[in-house]
Amino acid sequence: MEFEKSPQARGKHQAPAHYEPGEGCLTTVIRIPVRIVVLLVVLPVRMIWDLLVVCARAVHRALLRPLGRALGWLGRVLVVTPLVWLFEKVLTPLALAVTWLAVFIGKALFVWPWVALWQYVVVPVVTYGLVVPVVWIYRQLLTPLGHGLAWLARNLLVAPVSWIYRRLLTPAGHGIAAVLAWLGKALFVWPWVALWQYVVVPVVTYGLVVPVVWIYRQLLTPLGHGLAWLLSAVGHGIAAVCRGVWAAAAWLVMTLLVTPVVWVYRHVLAPVGREIAAAAGVAWRIAGYISRAVGRALKWLGRNLVGRPVRWFYQGVCTPVGHFVRDGVWRPARKAAVETGRAARAALRSAGETVRQARQDAWRALVGGPREPRPVEPAVPRARTLGSTTTVPAVAAEPEISLHKRG
Repeated sequence: MEFEKSPQARGKHQAPAHYEPGEGCLTTVIRIPVRIVVLLVVLPVRMIWDLLVVCARAVHRALLRPLGRALGWLGRVLVVTPLVWLFEKVLTPLALAVTWLAVFIGKALFVWPWVALWQYVVVPVVTYGLVVPVVWIYRQLLTPLGHGLAWLARNLLVAPVSWIYRRLLTPAGHGIAAVLAWLGKALFVWPWVALWQYVVVPVVTYGLVVPVVWIYRQLLTPLGHGLAWLLSAVGHGIAAVCRGVWAAAAWLVMTLLVTPVVWVYRHVLAPVGREIAAAAGVAWRIAGYISRAVGRALKWLGRNLVGRPVRWFYQGVCTPVGHFVRDGVWRPARKAAVETGRAARAALRSAGETVRQARQDAWRALVGGPREPRPVEPAVPRARTLGSTTTVPAVAAEPEISLHKRG
């Protein structure tokens, strides 16, 4: 049983958690009452919880699981299978047919006419109406004419112009270029260089740069250093005052607020919280033991007060009565019903045959038709013939006919 546990296990599961050192007698005194009160509060909750768990498991096992299986089967039979059949047998062939028809119509409307127009109209017209004449004109007329014009231009124009350029224009051009370069420098370069070097640079250097540098070094730099020292001193003073104010405020907050809160948390709230948590855990486990014991007692009562009488009634009364009904009533009734069914089927079969024969006879009487051959009894052979050597006892002998006459 679950109550029969070793001392180590009981101490492991029932002892409260580790407590910090410094617990007083007040904690030890209030521990047992707190656990009793918590147990009285937790026990109904644990029993209701166990009852709900048992009911939920029974409902899941007896109702929800079969209902889910039934709903799943119904979903497969009524929804999934028809949808799969509809998709495979109807929608897929219909989609293929619509796709093929759309592709065929698209090609017939937008591809084949343009392909035929390009292949049988544009290409022949352009080829034989434009390309072939242009190629012929280029090969037969323009190419020889171009060759002749190129030869004339090379011999009558290019050669004389090249001789004149090499012999006359090149020497004269060198002298003219040198004169033009000297004039350009004298008019556009040397005056601006002299103006920049001897006027602009001295004026800017000694009239602007040197005074500005002197003012920066002799006036602005000492003034900036003094202002920086003054601002640094003021900043250090303000920082020292702020640090003092912050230290005083922090000391006040720590002394008046943090220290009491920490003391209350450490010596009051933490032990109370630990005791309540430990008591809740122990009470939950004890309530579980009590709930299981109550459940076992109810189960034992139900088995002895309901289960065993019902089982005895089923085995001692229902089973013999059921066997008697099966062997004395059901099986003879079933056998009689089977024989009656067979006789009824045979009667219906013979009646159907009679009706069929009557219908055929009436039809032959009204319309006429070939008479069906009636079965003829086989001829009984006589004692012996010339063609046979068999002899049948107690039978009259047949007339003796020779084999030659019988053919």
